[in-house]
Amino acid sequence: MVGQDVFSEALVMGTRDVFETMIYMEVEECNDNYEVIESPALMSSITFKGSYDGCLGFCCGMETAAIIANNMLGTQGAEELSDEEIRDAIGEIANMVLGSVKANLLDVIGDVQVSIPMVVSGSELSNSIGEGAESIEMSISLDDSVALLTLFYKEAA
Repeated sequence: MVGQDVFSEALVMGTRDVFETMIYMEVEECNDNYEVIESPALMSSITFKGSYDGCLGFCCGMETAAIIANNMLGTQGAEELSDEEIRDAIGEIANMVLGSVKANLLDVIGDVQVSIPMVVSGSELSNSIGEGAESIEMSISLDDSVALLTLFYKEAA
């Protein structure tokens, strides 16, 4: 079984790669007490299957989601974007981060099949894949905003 430190390092590297090169936001890990994600929030999640099965989640407040979407799309001001465009951008975050994590883990866990991302909105959102899964939860600072990353994984039966 691959150690949690390997998954954690791949998650940090993948997140930094996506945000710093494609969304132009600096990523810093922060402790859980740094800041609470404002409500309402958006959470995107995407699952994977292979030698390991799991789920990656990305959660942030609507204000942060609008900033991310604007940076991704090269627009300025949240009023230019529809709720659907913002949701699509947050779904794409999960897709891109998992793609980068997958690339970083390819030599260790082999190829995995990835689902399409899903996005939900609400308050106090959480993510899980059930019993027996290892989990990594990481609060990150994105410039002046905060987001939460989760990675659940378990060795396939």
